[in-house]
Amino acid sequence: MAGTTVRRFDLPDASPISRETLQDEVYRRLIDLILDGAIAPGQLVTIQGLADTFGTSAMPVREALKRLAAANVLTVVSGRSIGIPPLSAARLDDLHRVRREIEPLAAGWAVAGMDASRLAGLRGHLAEMTRAVAEGDAKTFLRANRAFHFGIYSVAGSPTLDRIIESLWLQISPYFNLLGKAGAMPVTNTEHEALMRALEAGDVAGVRDSLVRDIDIGCGVIRKLLQ
Repeated sequence: MAGTTVRRFDLPDASPISRETLQDEVYRRLIDLILDGAIAPGQLVTIQGLADTFGTSAMPVREALKRLAAANVLTVVSGRSIGIPPLSAARLDDLHRVRREIEPLAAGWAVAGMDASRLAGLRGHLAEMTRAVAEGDAKTFLRANRAFHFGIYSVAGSPTLDRIIESLWLQISPYFNLLGKAGAMPVTNTEHEALMRALEAGDVAGVRDSLVRDIDIGCGVIRKLLQ
């Protein structure tokens, strides 16, 4: 896999990590980077670069990367460089099918737990995505997109579903970077608006249908670009 090497992430929250729960926190921070689209396909990072970002030694980073490599989330590309593993058409299809079942289930369950405060928070994430679309800011869009979706799923009150969905997103969300390059952000945001309206109306069927369409659009764009 060819690509540019990033030695350090310029992140606003990249403060040094306390040593009490070092390995777990490094692992969690790496997951956040991946889910927010900070590591894109074709982009290489180094163990030392991540260690510098987190203010740690290389050891906890190496251990966290082993866990993520075992889950097929990251892969060693060459030497000490790490990247996103290739996404085959068969693997994309599998992730697509599972997401169409699991994520609408969680969103449907979440409807009963929605209140004014949670809906306002989701509206804020949606507004951030809308601004990002207008400004062509893919990075902000991806961060807000993750916050919007996981803000819905968390209301379902199922840690089991949360873990499953996070695992699915870790495998596919780096490829969401392609949506910005393909100019697909406005289309996906139209479905986010429909999803938001259904949530505000307490329409379980509408929530599930909007989310399925959102997943279908995103995976369809990725599939075309990979071909």
